[in-house]
Parts: sequence; structure tokens; C-alpha cells
Amino acid sequence: MSVPVLSVRDLSKVYGEGDARVHALRGVSLTVERGDYVAIMGASGSGKSTLMNILGCLDVPSSGRYLIEGTDVGSLDERRLAVLRNRKIGFVFQSFNLIPRMSALANVELPMAYGGVGAAERRARALAALERVGLADRVRHEPNELSGGQQQRVAVARALVTAPSLLLADEPTGNLDTASTRDVLEIFDELNVSGRTIVIITHEDDVAEHAKRVVRLVDGRIVDDRRQAPAEGAPPRARTPEVPA
Repeated sequence: MSVPVLSVRDLSKVYGEGDARVHALRGVSLTVERGDYVAIMGASGSGKSTLMNILGCLDVPSSGRYLIEGTDVGSLDERRLAVLRNRKIGFVFQSFNLIPRMSALANVELPMAYGGVGAAERRARALAALERVGLADRVRHEPNELSGGQQQRVAVARALVTAPSLLLADEPTGNLDTASTRDVLEIFDELNVSGRTIVIITHEDDVAEHAKRVVRLVDGRIVDDRRQAPAEGAPPRARTPEVPA
């Protein structure tokens, strides 16, 4: 069996002290295999944002272990953690997080610049990523010249361009209209069919319907973890390679 992309064991996160202590996560365990597509759901205060921050190596748990492709995140110093974050995780945020006054192309090139990729290769990979999300004709446009849906597709291209092990999306359709939401979710569906591992944080049932698996959090605990059939109209899904064929 291949090494899971994500493996968390007994994760807990406590904020504050004394009477002000808040238990955001309470012994969460979760495994995500390569090629899976997982929606993590929960109401406000359920712990899903805290879990997302830990999975994205943006926060550390109070206790428990977290491994990315077998690497224990807790054993890494800040420099190695930054390298892992850059190479292994592609982020898509609700607010797009694009750099103003930089073209779509330059925004997509940015993580590769941090990773030390040469200029010619950066350009070629960024152009290919933008073409993949349907924006080959918008590469010179700045964020304020793009619609919300187009900005989010630039963000998806930026997340993909380093060929990460995991695409981690936090409420990626929260600021989009219905048509743009459909476009972005179709891209996620196609990426997963091609083998990309996706974890999406959402409170919207129609977004979670696109995932292969839905994990529900209540009060910092996983209360449900189930597989589901593809959403109507979604492309055929590749088999999740959980066991050798």
C-alpha cells in the first residue's frame, strides 16, 4: 500500500488557559490516500478552520501527530516546514489572495520563484497551468480586470503550478456566484479525475456533493466519515489508489 498523502492521529488543539480554554479539536484522526477527494464540513465553531490550518502547516496542534507523505510535520524546523509547504501543498482560499498590480501570469509564477525555479521554466509552467483552468487568454490581466470566478481560477492555477501532493481549498466558492461556482467545481472534478488529491473545507452541501468522501466535524470531533456517489453531471471518477491493483 502506498504512503497516505495525509495522516493525522489524535490531533487536539487548545486555545487559551484556565476558564478561557477553548478545545477547538478533540482527538481528530484522519487518513487521506493519494487521489482522494475529501470535503470537510461543519458549522461555525466546529473546528474545521483549525483543522485546515493544521493540515496546511499554518498552525501546530497542541498534541497528536501529522504526517504528509510519511514526513512527520512536528519534527521539522521553520525552514524545512516552509519548503514542505511550498512543494507539497497548493492552497486555494475564499478571498483568492492574489497580488494586486501583478498579472495573472506573475501571480501564478510566484510560488515557483520562492521555490527557486528558473525564469523560463516558471513561465512555461505558469502558462500551462492557466491554460488548464481556461484562462490562456487572460494571462496579462491583473486581478482587478478579472471577474471573481476568473480570479479564483488564477488562484487554482497558482496552487497547481508546483505539482503539489495536496490541493487544500478553504471555502473556495464562498465569494462566487452560481455560474462561477460551477466552473470552479468542474475544474476540481477534472483535477481529481486526473489523479490530484483534494481536501476542501466547506459548509455548503452542493459543494461537498462533488467530493468522493465527506467528513463532518461537530465540537472538534469527527462525527461522520463516509463515501458517496458522484454528483449528478460530474465527470467519471478515477479509482482512488488505496490498494495496489
